[in-house]
Amino acid sequence: MSQVSRRTVLAGACALVAAAGIPQLAHASAEIGQRPKRQEVVQRVDPGLASLGGGFVSETAQVNGTTLHYVRGGTGSAVILLHGFPEDWYAFHRVMPLLAKQFTVVAVDLRGIGGSTATPGGYDAANMAEDVHQLVEHLRLEHVYVVGHDIGGMVAYAFARRYPETSRGVMMLDAPLPGLGSWAAVKTSRITWHINFHQTPDLPEQLIAGREAIYFRHFLDSDTFSDADVARYARAYAAPEHLRALLEIYRALPANEKFNAAQQSAISLPLVLAPGENSPFEKFTQDFADALRDHGCANVKIEVIKNSVHYVADEQPEAVAELIERYAQKD
Repeated sequence: MSQVSRRTVLAGACALVAAAGIPQLAHASAEIGQRPKRQEVVQRVDPGLASLGGGFVSETAQVNGTTLHYVRGGTGSAVILLHGFPEDWYAFHRVMPLLAKQFTVVAVDLRGIGGSTATPGGYDAANMAEDVHQLVEHLRLEHVYVVGHDIGGMVAYAFARRYPETSRGVMMLDAPLPGLGSWAAVKTSRITWHINFHQTPDLPEQLIAGREAIYFRHFLDSDTFSDADVARYARAYAAPEHLRALLEIYRALPANEKFNAAQQSAISLPLVLAPGENSPFEKFTQDFADALRDHGCANVKIEVIKNSVHYVADEQPEAVAELIERYAQKD
């Protein structure tokens, strides 16, 4: 078979794979004989797009030494959505269509998770905030509103500290803040046993690998998350490099503690702490808010999300969307 024929057949095979909704191989189609001059953006096929309705696209961008996958839709001022453990961008799939009615919505897979590329390092919140900052610049978005859940909330706060001039506000959904307030109590709570487990060298990789769905089901209750939801998230972390990325995010928490504790400069950027009403983190929220004020944050508010626990965007999507709308509109 000639070289041209081989390329034609292989490119056709990749196109069929893309249509079948397998993003990793769809991405490879750009590498076969038809390399575009600009590779910063690569069209992807993510099966989760179907849940959003029309008007959303799934793409990747090369930023800060990695490749980030994101889903984008809507028009208007920009809202950036950052997921937590053990989810990916799909954590906001119930919220995104509601927000897209008046905002440009960008839900990001954090470094090393889901469709984003895993790297040897760089999983501290400050560096992942740089990932997001470069993505915002790449997409030519201005004065963004950043919302983060859980680990994503830690990244959102680091974004507020590093780039306050590029944002109109930050919201942290049920997210404790390493190195501030009641963080020591959070780490020693029996609810957060997984923090120490994930930080253990080597062992979690061996115990979780191949059992991602079983493990994640422990955190994702069946009243909110279907078996299909859990299977999706299991796939997002199933590759060895993605599972390692998850664990490296937790192993970087001590670096987050040092970064947050060192931030003392005064900032007026509006910050919102939004815990679930029944979350174990809710009782610590006032202490976190006080710590933020003590560290120079002049505009801190608390908004408790009723009838929810930890996964607030999944449990109460309408309430979360309304809350984001209320604060993201303010400039």
